[in-house]
Amino acid sequence: EVQLVESGGGSVQAGGSLRLSCKASGFTFDDGDMGWYRQAPGSECELVSTRTREGVTNYAEAVKGRFTISEDNRKNTVYLQMNSLKPEDTGMYYCAAVEGFYSDFTPFPEQSEYNYWGQGTQVTVSS
Repeated sequence: EVQLVESGGGSVQAGGSLRLSCKASGFTFDDGDMGWYRQAPGSECELVSTRTREGVTNYAEAVKGRFTISEDNRKNTVYLQMNSLKPEDTGMYYCAAVEGFYSDFTPFPEQSEYNYWGQGTQVTVSS
């Protein structure tokens, strides 16, 4: 019943911008945490950004200062604004969600903790 649908991917030249969207159904962001992951060709899936239900955010070192995660609770949508894109940002971007996550050690879920995943949206950055 829970569905995550990504959109907004595409092809862009280096230095350009894209805004990805993740629309959730059967799920409210007030009850859970959201994350963006990406997978480049031949590489493992890696964290891009996380936003907890408390509003605390985290970013991979490679995207700090260039990407921003945000939410619109009224629309049940999470966004990833990507600026100053580089060819190494190329990959499939996935939205993920988890409800009821708790840890004594970190506010951020690990990849394996996410219960729900979208099918991804492709981002291609040319040099």
